[in-house]
Amino acid sequence: MNAIGNMARLTRAGAILAWSGARVFPEDTALPAPLALFGRVTAPLRKNGAANGGNDARLSTALTSLGPSYVKLGQFLATRDDLVGRDLARDLATLQDRLPPFSETEARTAVEEALGAPIDTLFAEFGPPIAAASIAQVHKASVREPNGRLRAVAVKVLRPGIEQRFQRDLDSYLFAARMMEQFHSPSRRLRPVAVVDTLAKSVAIEMDLRMEAAAISEMAENIKNDHGFRVPQVDWNRSARRVMTLDWIDGIPIGDRNALLKAGHDPKALGAHLMQSFLRHAMRDGFFHADMHPGNLFVDADGSIVAVDFGIMGRLGLKERRFLAEILHGFITRNYQRVAEVHFEAGYVPWRHSVPLFAQALRAIGEPIMGRPSSEISMGQLLGQLFQYTEVFDMETRPELLLLQKTMVVVEGVGRGLDPNLNIWVVAEPVVKEWMEATFGAGAQFEAAAEGAASVGRFVGDIPKLLGQVERTSDAFAAMVEDGLRLDNDSVERLAEAQNRRNRVSRVAIWAGAIALVAIALTLIF
Repeated sequence: MNAIGNMARLTRAGAILAWSGARVFPEDTALPAPLALFGRVTAPLRKNGAANGGNDARLSTALTSLGPSYVKLGQFLATRDDLVGRDLARDLATLQDRLPPFSETEARTAVEEALGAPIDTLFAEFGPPIAAASIAQVHKASVREPNGRLRAVAVKVLRPGIEQRFQRDLDSYLFAARMMEQFHSPSRRLRPVAVVDTLAKSVAIEMDLRMEAAAISEMAENIKNDHGFRVPQVDWNRSARRVMTLDWIDGIPIGDRNALLKAGHDPKALGAHLMQSFLRHAMRDGFFHADMHPGNLFVDADGSIVAVDFGIMGRLGLKERRFLAEILHGFITRNYQRVAEVHFEAGYVPWRHSVPLFAQALRAIGEPIMGRPSSEISMGQLLGQLFQYTEVFDMETRPELLLLQKTMVVVEGVGRGLDPNLNIWVVAEPVVKEWMEATFGAGAQFEAAAEGAASVGRFVGDIPKLLGQVERTSDAFAAMVEDGLRLDNDSVERLAEAQNRRNRVSRVAIWAGAIALVAIALTLIF
């Protein structure tokens, strides 16, 4: 019954996408037979749909009509051009997470249930929604301080029933991913099941507003000594899993250049500071805001950049941060040999490939960019071209680096909106050098040596315990050798028969779904 439900939901989604005329697979993709058949049958719809705007507009309209989980899926895939290709990822990048709001009455009920108190005792004022997205919406409210003054706050409230809706659709995505892995061997390299699992974890975190509040708190701690960039303060007493309360931000949207000039701010300085702040968060802290589009950035009266909406965050381990810093420094200094070596040392490119050949490929990426005017150089696009070599050199796909690259492209776009001549390399160089000095300099090496000595001490202290584990493991292996590990013919036959049954059921399911999709498509066409 689960399979039937999943196929019905996927069939409906396929029909809506087909009717929209949107292209949903990369060009020249070797699709499984059922999807290829579906693509041929719906080709006339895509041709007719071209009259209704570009593929990005058609795709956005179709995904929005399918509901919140498909909007979130589109935004997620926009960060994974290794899965959907550059053109489709670019089309998905225009998808706006804006949906009609739910009623103020529902929001008030949700707040009271989440916080366990009447809303009038929690807030002095609670207004209608001012913004609504796929998972939650925001209300402006106020709280009364002990001194009697009113303090403006923003209250974010999850949509009613959103968890159940997402769970159903995520089950459908997982069903489709499993079918792809089982019947389409080229897809296995991209690990679609793991991709859906990553999306599910991301959505689960985003639907627990305590996690978003914790992300804001963590970033506030990381940047407490930084100048010119801040985040709102969390009101923990009025926050729970389904409700989050933050300080209200009064500021000018960072994309409104004329308003910034009128208020006396320097757009060029703001553009450079935004780029440096993002790189500092990524490399120094390993924790960055991954949704820094203009709607989430404001400039306050003091000239500080204020970020909001921390539902999507990126993390980089020390290994990834070193990789990023050395790559950027290598491209800045045009040391392509070192950039190539970093890829091999990090394990991203297998050692069976040639380091000089990979350095040659990097030079092919870097040199054309270095000769361009500063206004045309994009660090994010450079990383994007670099990641396109994943298949040629068997590079391991790193989702966290892809998310960083996509965010970097967005931040660069915001920065160039403030200063069209923003020189990304000049702005980035001091941040990269500062981090490399702090990480690889003499002081850092001394700290690393001290930490290594402490680790050796802990290891020596654990030797008796390790010897005991080795002795127990040896005993277990000895017992296995003596007793044997039996798997008789009858067991093998039963396992094979069970696998054959699963394969037969899966084939019937996927072809039945394909026939249903084709039938719906033919009905829509004729």
